[in-house]
Amino acid sequence: MTQASNEASLRTLAEQTDFKKTGRYDEVLRLAKAYERTWPEAVRSFEYGHTPEGRPLVALVASRTGALTSEEVAKRKIPVLLLQGGIHPGESDGKDAGFMALRDMLEARHPALERIAIVFVPVANVDGHERFGRWSRPNQVGPEEMGRRTTAQNLNMNRDYTKADAPEMQALLRLLTAWDPIVYADLHVTNGADFEHDVSVQVEPIYVGDPGLHPTGTALRDHVMQKLAASGSLPLPFYPSLLRRDDPASGFQVDAYLPRFSTGYFALRNRLTLLLETHSWKDYPTRVRITLNTISALVEWTDAEGARALALAQEIDAKAAKLGGTAVPVEYETGEHVTTVAFRGYAYTRTPSAVSGILATRYDPTKPEIWHVPLKDTVQTKRTEIAPRGGYVVSAAFAELVGERLALHGIAFRRLTAGIARAPVETFRASQVTFTPKPFEGRTMVSLDGQWRSEPRDIAVGSLFVPIEQAGARLIMALLEPAAPDSFASWGFFNAMYERKEYMDAYVTERVAEEMLARDPELRAEFARKLDDPSFARNPEARLDFFYRRHPSFDDHFELYPVFRANTVL
Repeated sequence: MTQASNEASLRTLAEQTDFKKTGRYDEVLRLAKAYERTWPEAVRSFEYGHTPEGRPLVALVASRTGALTSEEVAKRKIPVLLLQGGIHPGESDGKDAGFMALRDMLEARHPALERIAIVFVPVANVDGHERFGRWSRPNQVGPEEMGRRTTAQNLNMNRDYTKADAPEMQALLRLLTAWDPIVYADLHVTNGADFEHDVSVQVEPIYVGDPGLHPTGTALRDHVMQKLAASGSLPLPFYPSLLRRDDPASGFQVDAYLPRFSTGYFALRNRLTLLLETHSWKDYPTRVRITLNTISALVEWTDAEGARALALAQEIDAKAAKLGGTAVPVEYETGEHVTTVAFRGYAYTRTPSAVSGILATRYDPTKPEIWHVPLKDTVQTKRTEIAPRGGYVVSAAFAELVGERLALHGIAFRRLTAGIARAPVETFRASQVTFTPKPFEGRTMVSLDGQWRSEPRDIAVGSLFVPIEQAGARLIMALLEPAAPDSFASWGFFNAMYERKEYMDAYVTERVAEEMLARDPELRAEFARKLDDPSFARNPEARLDFFYRRHPSFDDHFELYPVFRANTVL
């Protein structure tokens, strides 16, 4: 599989046990220091944060360019390939393959290291990694024991890129902002059905983000897939998740990834990301070999194309800074176009189950067969928003909370040192608020319907101004547009704004409404028109609320989104 080092201290437990086992996190710490001692001119290991349970988060940088700090790499415009393993720790392929790949390149003095830098995060979710057990991944073949999917706070880090609740994700985002990799490789293992294909390779931007990067994303994906195919793999360009659970005949689709995932997130930062998913039902030696082959292909591509890709991405950064006043996609969806694909599966049966009471699928891996199944193969824009010409204003009450998150994402903003009376801004008031019935990733999510309208507001000192004229404009909109699916608003950062705290008793509203009707003929006419709606006419609460919302006592902060659009620089 690889030319093993003669020094046992540089070999992983996986190699020493013929890939029956994977090491605990103390092995990661030991190997990081051993690599640094063995190749001090080419490797630096460092801590980039700590977990809630106090464990260090460790990364390595490997390069023979002479640049082993993020500052020097940026100054010299050296392309960075970042390999991230263990965001789902039970999927340990990336950790073991990453150490093996780095060691082999360093021992062989791989020429790519003379031109690029590789940053390696062996385990992004360390606390989850240390929840070791034989049944941590029941849908996976090997190793014998592994960690669990979530953090000690029971958060799935691969749903956390935008909201950044997990301390581990906050540390990872700081690392990403500092090193600014042109290619970010997120190394995983699938769940799901059983079939012959052994790996899927998905790259963005191809479907989402700035179209100027789509050809480069496509070229990266195709290069990796070609290299994997040449090495004997059967790669897929989509995640092989069945459209109907447990029904192979339902087929597959290409995914329009939200920015809560690495693939959707990096597209908004104008950088390339590759999501690698080895197939969970292939044995551990096979999966590690495939991951090694993928890393080799990524190194080769970054060496050959990384400098050009970085220059192009920086051009896209400058282009993104000019998005003010234009329509920008903030949500995508899989299109309805369908192609029939010849998918290399196994023979299977679907028979009634005495356990579940439904049809159960049973695969026969000894009988390969071709499934002719549908593939939804397009992605389209679902929602656009007009970018403000100036930027966004975050009200002072939420400045600290939002400012901390924006800084993690590398987004520039400034705190207003003086208040502004009657600032010419647009406001968003929710006409309909829908909360999720149960928490997701520790938060009650919310869907807001409404419209932006011109409404001058007094802006308090301490509010934040977030200029749209910066490289992260697309990400800013994903975070601050209230209807964007992974915005701070959607993740429930402002839920208290949609809880009514002030009210008028019904008997008071009855009296006030009579007075309002008596003195305002236009209001009388509007109320009469509303009564033509049977659902309104039959709803006493809605009828009373009609008058309360038009009375001076009504709280004008209720259902007011605490972020405003500004079409000038404040």
